[in-house]
Amino acid sequence: MKLKSKSCIIKRYCEKRFVSKYLATIGIDYGVTKVQVRDREIKVNIFDMAGHPFFYEVRNEFYKDTQGVMLVYDVGQKDSFDALDTWLAEMKQDLGPHGNMESIVFVVCANKIDCTKHRCVDESEGRLWAESKGFLYFETSAQTGEGINEMFQTFYAAIVDLCENGGKRPIPNSSASFTKEQADTIRRIRNSKDSWDMLGVKPGASRDEVNKAYRRLAVLLHPDKCVAPGSEDAFKAVVNARTAVLKNIK
Repeated sequence: MKLKSKSCIIKRYCEKRFVSKYLATIGIDYGVTKVQVRDREIKVNIFDMAGHPFFYEVRNEFYKDTQGVMLVYDVGQKDSFDALDTWLAEMKQDLGPHGNMESIVFVVCANKIDCTKHRCVDESEGRLWAESKGFLYFETSAQTGEGINEMFQTFYAAIVDLCENGGKRPIPNSSASFTKEQADTIRRIRNSKDSWDMLGVKPGASRDEVNKAYRRLAVLLHPDKCVAPGSEDAFKAVVNARTAVLKNIK
């Protein structure tokens, strides 16, 4: 079993301790451990990859034959969350036309949840990104240890399932419970600049146009019909946006 992760989380998992001052990984840090998965002893090879662009030529040698990837971001740094798409694109590029992303188990790790005051990426946003792609999602704290063991054990079990499933990634049940349109709509609403933009209508639209746009979104995101992470908040935002817009229409 071969996978990638990040330094402090690995330290917490393997050594049961937190290192507050940790030097950035230079190139690749490598470790081997043995774990029990369903009464079976599994040997795990862990490659902690340096994220700096300078080390790209080193990283790209380690994507091949990977069975599991842990995508880690800091819930207090939006840039680290936004970079997840870039990491996926890099891996897909380096695997080449014959590489198969479906033969790899991905887990998205939202780390530093203990820093609640500085959190800027909420759980629903991270979970939506992960589950819409069929990835596992966990909230963790390398400092307190919260969620670390559960994440790794679930991760390992999923990789064992992959091996027993002919090398094809098992799809989590949650990933099939909402559509791409619903996920994309929630993201768009979250990033809207104003109420008009949220409803998808131009300023100056008629009352009928606003109500038509609202009905479409309400049907798509109503909590009784949509279970995508963040759908309830998105639905409430749409209701408030409609009210605000209609107040400005005579």
